[in-house]
Amino acid sequence: MEYFESFPKIVYDVEGNGNYKLVTDILRRFKVRKDVQNEIVFFDKYEVKDGEKPEDVSYKFYGVVDYHWVVLSINNIKDRYYGWPLSNIDFENYITSKYTNPEAVHHYEVSQSSGKTTSLDNSHLITVNSDADGASAVSNRTYEDRINENKRLIKILKPIYLDEYVEEFKRLIQR
Repeated sequence: MEYFESFPKIVYDVEGNGNYKLVTDILRRFKVRKDVQNEIVFFDKYEVKDGEKPEDVSYKFYGVVDYHWVVLSINNIKDRYYGWPLSNIDFENYITSKYTNPEAVHHYEVSQSSGKTTSLDNSHLITVNSDADGASAVSNRTYEDRINENKRLIKILKPIYLDEYVEEFKRLIQR
């Protein structure tokens, strides 16, 4: 299914000259319900490989590239470029264009002393001042790399629920 084929059509004067045309309402949005998004039985976890695109993941799990929008929506990714993990090459281009010195200190941090003291996503680390006991410097590169790497672990809607999800999307988008 093509993503925009389910979107409603509207009459719109594109040029403001009284010449109305029937166009796809691309401003329609939908959101996956929280109760569905948090229901672990519907999903598998997947780690996006370097350079892999949403279309690649769609093909790998659903046999066609057409469901890239399902992969993105299930993971609440609105920005296909910066919401999706960058490839190594794109990452290098991104940090060198964003930072004059990618190796400069971005911030300092320490591990929490109570509660969660380790994590895969670095959520156990707390940003502190440079003079705090045990503070470690984190470079711009490391900071951005952590963000990018955290985007690699995504949820995949199990194929048995795909048709039901697509039908729900069609119903919601037509409202």
